[in-house]
Amino acid sequence: MTAPTFITGASGFVGLALVEHLLARGEAVTGFDLAPPPEAALRAFASLPGTFVFEAGDVRDEAALRAAMQRHAPRALVTLAAVTADAARERASPGAILEVNLGGVVAALSAGIACGIERVVHASSGAAYGASGDGADLLREDPTPLRPEGLYGITKQAGEAVARRMAALHGLDLTVARLGTCFGPWERDTGVRDTPSAPLQILRLAERGEPVVLPRPSRRDWLYVRDCAGGIAALLDRRRLPHVTYNVATGRECSLVDLCRTLAALQPGLDWRLLDESEPEAAANVALYARYDRASMDVSRLRSDTGFVPRFDLPAAMRDFIDWRRLYGDAVPTPDLAAAPTPMPSPTPALAPSLAPEPHADR
Repeated sequence: MTAPTFITGASGFVGLALVEHLLARGEAVTGFDLAPPPEAALRAFASLPGTFVFEAGDVRDEAALRAAMQRHAPRALVTLAAVTADAARERASPGAILEVNLGGVVAALSAGIACGIERVVHASSGAAYGASGDGADLLREDPTPLRPEGLYGITKQAGEAVARRMAALHGLDLTVARLGTCFGPWERDTGVRDTPSAPLQILRLAERGEPVVLPRPSRRDWLYVRDCAGGIAALLDRRRLPHVTYNVATGRECSLVDLCRTLAALQPGLDWRLLDESEPEAAANVALYARYDRASMDVSRLRSDTGFVPRFDLPAAMRDFIDWRRLYGDAVPTPDLAAAPTPMPSPTPALAPSLAPEPHADR
């Protein structure tokens, strides 16, 4: 078996999806996170041909990262650890957001450099585009200005810049992956992801037999997390790509109305509607990430340079997600961050998400 891929934030939503994807290909993976993956994920991983080893630690702790990398001698590093903060968490704990989202990047890259890692995929976010996504045609990696609005997007922009500088100083083969808005398997309440994706919110309401009230149609290039993992892996597989930064998205756009219609065809009896103009905003029960619909991310560079094509259109994604939810549902527990072994203070616990349309993380 080849040397493992080392993933920070491996117990998070996208982290678990990427671990699962790489294990399915028969690869070795070392996961690093504050809390271990849920038991359901570990059982799923055990059935796959690859090998998985978990290392508990704080992504802000360079010494712990270095020790873990020295034990496993990884071939590549993927930085996924992040706090996806809403406005309430921004007000309460701005320092913790910066410590994880920016300090964690510095610590992971510094440890990787000390351990001789040459290949790095740094996970950024479409949130780095921020206000440029309001009314734009397409969001392109180099021409589109980065105008982040919330601390999540601000730290993602800063993290990109830091990663690029450190790569230049140390000769790292770096790729920055700006991830689209994900939904799908392994999404859960982790304590550091404040607002669930709209598709998950809708599915949870449907599973409880509650009506779905959408605040607006909300068109977006929703990215099924299995495709997100495939896109990251496609970037990871290729050395010295012609560009540093790549959008990881679908190239397809749909609305939450489209999603509800698709879900209704799969689960007859779904009760859903759009908020009436005469109703107060509080009558909606699906929280959105922003007051506007963000433009889609251009994926022509990703497709041209890696050949990556998403596998899941909306009906396929919803069928797969429904099947996964029937197996796991919300039985995947929230990690107990306070009990996780760490030499440093853990990130601030999640605050209740608000339906108010404030700038917010929208990976």
